[in-house]
Amino acid sequence: MACGAKGLGSPPARARRPAGEDVLSCSSIMGVRGLQGFVGSTCPHVCTVVNFRDLAERHRSKHPGCTPTVVVDAMCCLRYWYTPRSWICGGQWREYFSALQDFVQAFTAVGIQLTFFFDGTVEQDKRREWVKRRLKNNREIARIFHYIKSHREQPGRSMFFIPSGLAIFTRFALKTLGQETLCSLQEADYEVASYGLQNNCLGILGEDTDYLIYDTCPYFSISELCLESLETVMLCRETLCQSLGLNLADLPLLACLLGNDIIPEGMFESFRYKCLSSYTSVKENFDKKGNIILAVADHIAKVLRLYQGEKKLEEMLPLGPNKALFHRGVASYLLPGQKSPWFFQKPKGVITLEKEIVSMCTEPESKQEVPMCTEPESKQEVPINIDPAPKQEVPMCTHPKIKQKLPIATGLEFKGEALMRTNPEMQQEGPVDMEPEMRPQVTMVSDPDILKVAREHHVQAESYLVYNIMSSGEVECSNSLEDELDQALPSQAFVYRPVRQRVYALLLGHSTGGSSTCPAVKEWFVYSGNPLRHPDFVRPLPMNIPGGMPSLKLLWLNQEPGTQDRRLDTLLACFDLSSSREELQVVEGPFQGLCCILIYLFVQVDTLCLEDLHAFIAQALCLQGKSTVQLEDLQLDHIDPRAVQLGALLVRGLTTLVLVNSACGFPWRTGEFMPWNIFDGKLFHQKYLQSERGYAAEALVEQNGGGDDRDPAPIGRAWGTADLAKDSTGETRGQEIDNMSLTSGEDTHHPGATEPVPQKGQTPWPQQHRWTAETQGQPSMKVGQPFPSRGAVVHQGPLPLSPLAPMRGSRLRAPRPCTKRMSGVARAGVVSGMLPCCASSIFWRDWLSEGTSALSVLFEVL
Repeated sequence: MACGAKGLGSPPARARRPAGEDVLSCSSIMGVRGLQGFVGSTCPHVCTVVNFRDLAERHRSKHPGCTPTVVVDAMCCLRYWYTPRSWICGGQWREYFSALQDFVQAFTAVGIQLTFFFDGTVEQDKRREWVKRRLKNNREIARIFHYIKSHREQPGRSMFFIPSGLAIFTRFALKTLGQETLCSLQEADYEVASYGLQNNCLGILGEDTDYLIYDTCPYFSISELCLESLETVMLCRETLCQSLGLNLADLPLLACLLGNDIIPEGMFESFRYKCLSSYTSVKENFDKKGNIILAVADHIAKVLRLYQGEKKLEEMLPLGPNKALFHRGVASYLLPGQKSPWFFQKPKGVITLEKEIVSMCTEPESKQEVPMCTEPESKQEVPINIDPAPKQEVPMCTHPKIKQKLPIATGLEFKGEALMRTNPEMQQEGPVDMEPEMRPQVTMVSDPDILKVAREHHVQAESYLVYNIMSSGEVECSNSLEDELDQALPSQAFVYRPVRQRVYALLLGHSTGGSSTCPAVKEWFVYSGNPLRHPDFVRPLPMNIPGGMPSLKLLWLNQEPGTQDRRLDTLLACFDLSSSREELQVVEGPFQGLCCILIYLFVQVDTLCLEDLHAFIAQALCLQGKSTVQLEDLQLDHIDPRAVQLGALLVRGLTTLVLVNSACGFPWRTGEFMPWNIFDGKLFHQKYLQSERGYAAEALVEQNGGGDDRDPAPIGRAWGTADLAKDSTGETRGQEIDNMSLTSGEDTHHPGATEPVPQKGQTPWPQQHRWTAETQGQPSMKVGQPFPSRGAVVHQGPLPLSPLAPMRGSRLRAPRPCTKRMSGVARAGVVSGMLPCCASSIFWRDWLSEGTSALSVLFEVL
């Protein structure tokens, strides 16, 4: 029996599958529509239980000196790998890292090498499917927040949603564990299948029925994997063909007629029902989808094959205007050197991977090992063929009235690249190309040296989005746990957009003379109210960098002394924190990135409060002294929906920092701001709940017996206002949101609030010295910046470091009841003022316990 037949939304396989449970019953698998359920219920003999230990021994006996290698589709495995019970609070990153370590060690112990592939781009042919899944995720997230508000607890595993940034940080976790980790330049499943075929791999580990269609090495199910015994299920495509009466070369046609990630399921719906109506061998004990697959396969074998060829196929299928899409769909399954009998062939150029696609075996004549179902003649070692996707034109942002779209470049991206190159001498038979000729790659940057470095970092999974920006000018970001019904906290897509805009200026160039010739970047970011019918066209923002904007060659290629300082200056300028450079430098390395994100958040989001800051800092400090077991055993009284959003917002800030750090030439070591070093979702949630209840600072950092002491009102908070900061279901946080703003307008007034009462040892704040700094209306507001309040004053000049010093450009006004709100300009001074006290964890604890009084008063006054 196989181990743990669980779906993508079910607990990971850790024990043997219960008797009577269907193999591969998951209905949400990617790939060919209906094929997963068909294989699990109608053709179970396609699935065979295998043991990786036995397969590895067999491989070594046949190929001495050749290390058995399993290529892993990492995106299919994220749900399997994420074993922590808590997933709602932002991610249990220490626990997750430990689970990855156990996974790698299980295969290493039996001598199996793992190579991991991650999706590096979304191809245009699959954009429709990408959007469809993101919108479905929105509905699932809405259900999650409804459950949290109703039950105040985490939903069951059936509603599991992977934490934000999981795929991004998994790359770096695996690299930290010493694993070969690659990021795809096109659709990842194509590169995985090509890699497996090219390198005589033991098999592919994933959960995508497309791997049943590719003619490549064996396909193993990650959802069926029992890690303790290393048993799983192998799905044999040769057995599938025997059951359907088809040849291996017919499977791509079958996949497109059934519908997949490229061909919409409804495109051939009428054709499938026509096949079903004429099918004479309908199985009464099979479901409707199973009979449809049998009927379509029967039609291919008995009817279409009689008139095989491109012309006849077009006449017999209802292609209409979708002919080009259909041909691309079938051709997407043809690996290098493979032909389709359904199309006429013609020569096509070949692109090869020299560093990434290398043979794992020293025997060039060795045949591909296919355990239990072998067809050696179909396995060839050939160069990888990168099928050119349809190139879209990128608009130039020269003048808003000009509607014409112009391409950015007309030449080849670059020639002679060491990592990936076009070889005109190597040509092969390939699928027919519907275009009259191959169009050159259109890139946003024309410097071949810079593109080469960007591509190398991309393929080696060392950067994030940088190459996508420079090559296609198009980026995307999936869903985050954000409550669309509570917009007191803006979406991370808007909060971090100014940072991305400055990165665009750095990577694509930006004129400082006022007129920009830099093209806009297409952003496919998920946020509330975005139907994703088209991308957002986002223009770069200029940066103020000491010494001017450095070139990418200087940041990426120059190793002279002083270059690292320029890199750091550029990174801080992307966050608009150049004035905080000296303060950040005295902070311990692991906390510099966290400080950077916190300062930026407090400037951008005016609904953040002192208790939020305490929770973020306290969890980072306490995390350093906790083991994985302690974090796993941590219990929460309840789940607060606002804290859920805050956790996701911070993690998205860390992914943004990965983008900025890689774009600036890595001024900071990437490992220092990985979440398993500075953030734990459940620990943050605990600190957030404690802070909202009025815990003293000493208790938050666990200096008093693990934080059991409570303070009825936190230091500096007005008496009677300890419960003003409710979660997203409370009315006290409800605010009128300007539809053009990311944040609220006027400060929220709480009639029941009173003036703060000085605590013991606290210096009273005379009323005549109270002041409020607010930003005044500006001619134009950039997306992501706090919306100004009416009748405010523009703050000019650097922010003061002392939290007690009024800011230049501020004005005094009569005192008013305390609120939880403060202006973005004031928040910058508050958070910057804390940095000199953060030179070490000890000082940081002292700041929380001793320096809170003045900061709390300032928060209340503002």
